[in-house]
Amino acid sequence: MLTTVYLSANSRAASIESLISPGEVVKGHVKVEHECSKCHDRFDRKRQSALCLDCHKEIKKDIDNRSGYHGKKPQIRQQECKSCHTEHKGRNADIIKLDKLTFDHAFTDFPLHGQHTKTGCNDCHKPGKKYSEAPQACYRCHADASPHKKETMGKVYFKCESCHNENHWREIRYDHDKTNFPLVGAHKKTDCTSCHVSERYVKTPETCFACHQLDDVHQGSNGTNCKKCHNAYDWKKLKFDHDKDTDFPLRGRHIKVTCDACHKEDPYKVKIKSDCYSCHQHEDKHAGRFGKKCQDCHSEQAWNRIRFDHDRETKFKLQGKHTKVECTSCHKQNIYTEKLKMDCVSCHKLDDVHKGQQGNKCDSCHSPFGWRQKVRFDHDITKFPLIGLHAVVPCEECHLSSSYKDASIECDSCHKPDDTHHGKLGLNCDRCHTPNGWKIWRFDHNTQSQFKLDGKHKGVHCYSCHSEAVKVIESTPRTCINCHRVDDVHNGQFGSRCDRCHDTTSFKDIQMNRF
Repeated sequence: MLTTVYLSANSRAASIESLISPGEVVKGHVKVEHECSKCHDRFDRKRQSALCLDCHKEIKKDIDNRSGYHGKKPQIRQQECKSCHTEHKGRNADIIKLDKLTFDHAFTDFPLHGQHTKTGCNDCHKPGKKYSEAPQACYRCHADASPHKKETMGKVYFKCESCHNENHWREIRYDHDKTNFPLVGAHKKTDCTSCHVSERYVKTPETCFACHQLDDVHQGSNGTNCKKCHNAYDWKKLKFDHDKDTDFPLRGRHIKVTCDACHKEDPYKVKIKSDCYSCHQHEDKHAGRFGKKCQDCHSEQAWNRIRFDHDRETKFKLQGKHTKVECTSCHKQNIYTEKLKMDCVSCHKLDDVHKGQQGNKCDSCHSPFGWRQKVRFDHDITKFPLIGLHAVVPCEECHLSSSYKDASIECDSCHKPDDTHHGKLGLNCDRCHTPNGWKIWRFDHNTQSQFKLDGKHKGVHCYSCHSEAVKVIESTPRTCINCHRVDDVHNGQFGSRCDRCHDTTSFKDIQMNRF
């Protein structure tokens, strides 16, 4: 019995296309062998490559990303798939047509360098696997030959290329600068195992102290942050700049002082005082009398070099002998609380040989250059100006003691031994004599006394009349009879007024009733 079978339009088309198929497809395409539209477009042959890539999405991805063999080789990207890969040649046909001898591995994601150029294809491309499925990570091939362990290597274990290269496995080219611990200075020459003990590369200490604790000459007193002072180029060359990094610049003797001389404990935890007294208190020979501001007088260059300028910084300039006087001679107590008087007598009261007679202004006569030198006392402002020979007489001739006011200003007090008159002419020597010379005298009897010398009286010696002290004579009447009583031939009959008849020219010349 004849049976009629009705096929759909698609089935009829597929059957017709199957009848005109040029041959069997490869095993990989068997599933679509009867679905010609999966690979062919009836009306547009140029779409065939696009249909290939619809199935081979990994190839399309390579082309789009310019990766892999299909994406890196320009001529492949520009030509149709069928120009290299043909179909309908049978189940076992080779449609890849790979020529291992001419294949350029440089157009892949894994260019061959070094020892890889000598390696056989099958060493990396295993049977039954696509060529693109060959592992590219070193550890995938070399894990069995690796001397490292995952637990000691960490993430680096999977990145062999970060240390090794294809030329030779033992040629290490690891760039340590890309880590958190760049190698500089002496670290560049340090063997890896010095820090990475037992091939341990994870959790390797990155602080100086962790490795150099045994080299710490400070024994931890300066803390554990070594790099604040030291550097990797030379351990003994300190990069710490005390002048810039602290408030205490090192100058003079401080430059040579060892760090632990001041820093007894960790300097980053225990802050020491920067004033001089905090360190040099035990060296203070002033016993605190001069306060704690040592820098006002001393400097870092040398402790014995005093830079305090007493002339400029105080109201009392040091001159003469004062420049050599010890500070403690005047400053007995704390100089910042003790207020010293600046007058001479405050310090030299015990040295005052005048016993206060000259007052407190010692500097009116004396100078700081020497108590007995350059005495500038002006005697002319006293009651006894020095004139004539007195100007050259040493002070001690008149002032027998330093109590100068005890000296008398009377001539007789000094010249009594020189008084040839023995007091007959009184004590007012200056009436006759002058300081210019003892023998130069200037007494004028006519003007300086009440008894004018005329006539014979001019040649009479002084002692003829002045036989007694002047004061006695001054108290007696100045009549002729007082001196000439023995010469009175009248025996007093004509009274005591001889000058009524006689004159001083000659006693024998008589003129009656002269007055």
